[in-house]
Amino acid sequence: MDPVLTMMRGFANSEHGAAMVEMTIVAPILFALTLGFVDFGYALYQWNGATKAVQVGARLASISDPVVPAAVLAAAAPTSVPGAPVAAGAYASFVCKYTGSTGACNGTSANFDANAFSRIFRGDTAVTNNDACPALTGTQRPGMCHFFPGLLRTDVVITYAATGLGYQTRLDGPVPTITVNLQNRTFHFFFLSGLMGFANINMPSMLSTVTGEDMKSTSP
Repeated sequence: MDPVLTMMRGFANSEHGAAMVEMTIVAPILFALTLGFVDFGYALYQWNGATKAVQVGARLASISDPVVPAAVLAAAAPTSVPGAPVAAGAYASFVCKYTGSTGACNGTSANFDANAFSRIFRGDTAVTNNDACPALTGTQRPGMCHFFPGLLRTDVVITYAATGLGYQTRLDGPVPTITVNLQNRTFHFFFLSGLMGFANINMPSMLSTVTGEDMKSTSP
């Protein structure tokens, strides 16, 4: 028999290195699945953090100074009949948020209390008008940033709307509905963005709505 033909048949029937070839084919799929689980697990962590942050923010907003000054909020309600109930929709909603380093309610910076916003964003830590999230000490209450690391002031929107509760000349003003929600947040992918070109996905507008409880002109 021709030795060359024999050698070719032996080479064709050889299974040496088959495992390496199979691993080369399977490995990318295996790594993509494994790292995909990690990335989507982190996305779920971000979802939970965002949900808890808006819940805490709404709770703090309901028991502390309104971001729109209390006098402005009270003056927005009708004043013709002292003691009359403040009807639902009696005043336009006040939407308070940061644009860059400037805070404003309905686009007016004069109607924005930066210290009140800071207490909602940072809890009972020192009032600081930046994106820093100080560590808690003692019995200090946490703010939104403690539940969602990396949260920025520009991500947070606080809205005060007329609910139909409270009455004119009430000492602490009307009782608004307060909604805290996040804007412009995305789920960040680390492994999949590099391996498969996944773009970051916009996070839904997480929100929590409560009724104002004890909104006074002093710190909580």
